[in-house]
Amino acid sequence: MASPGALIDRALRPVHQWVWGDFDRRVRKLIAFGEVEGDGGRDILRAAELTPDPLLRRLYLAHAIDELHHADLFRQRSAALLRTRSTRSSGLFNATPLPGGHGLDDLTIEGEPDHRLLAFLHVAEKAAAGRFAIYREVVGDDPSTCAIFEEILRDEVFHMNYTYTQLARIAPATYRRHVWRARASRLWKRYLRVAAVIAAVSGTVMLTLQYFVLIPPFAWMAKRAARRERPGWIPIPADRIESPTSQY
Repeated sequence: MASPGALIDRALRPVHQWVWGDFDRRVRKLIAFGEVEGDGGRDILRAAELTPDPLLRRLYLAHAIDELHHADLFRQRSAALLRTRSTRSSGLFNATPLPGGHGLDDLTIEGEPDHRLLAFLHVAEKAAAGRFAIYREVVGDDPSTCAIFEEILRDEVFHMNYTYTQLARIAPATYRRHVWRARASRLWKRYLRVAAVIAAVSGTVMLTLQYFVLIPPFAWMAKRAARRERPGWIPIPADRIESPTSQY
């Protein structure tokens, strides 16, 4: 059964196609993936240092080496594309509105027990495998990039399987609960990101409406009141006793 995140990614396949169809956005995505993979690899290296389990230490080290290798692949491919880039931009919008990679920027190592870290990694790697499968399809016009996703996808399947197996080994009675909790946490964080984007857009729309709907009537009333004022100096009545230099 597919997870809700995988179903959403499949539903958004045309958007993924649009994002990867533009040269500049493709390069930006590859650079971003390289940064995320490198950061994730360093975090997992730290997990290998902290875990008391010898088997997990070896698996974490192998996992970290894979992530750092993926970072090199993404950086090398983005650099190769930049070398062939024309001087003309091919798109009007060069941002990347969709999430990508693992989401390992949410990974916390210090103070995390192994069962929680394994559950998080399993959910993240499973999501990444589904997303990279979509990316492999939408970059079919770019064999070199497609081959990178093909290679990384094989590693993601291994990472997804070993994290689940080891989670079941160290927490045989509660491993399913840990996976569901990690999945719920990931969905909640995705919801918060989407909510933040919606709030930003809504705020921009509301401020724009205020500027064009509320401010013009006040400006019109101010101009109307200004027309009622007599031009030039206004004489001060002779019976006023206030000092002209007083601020009151």
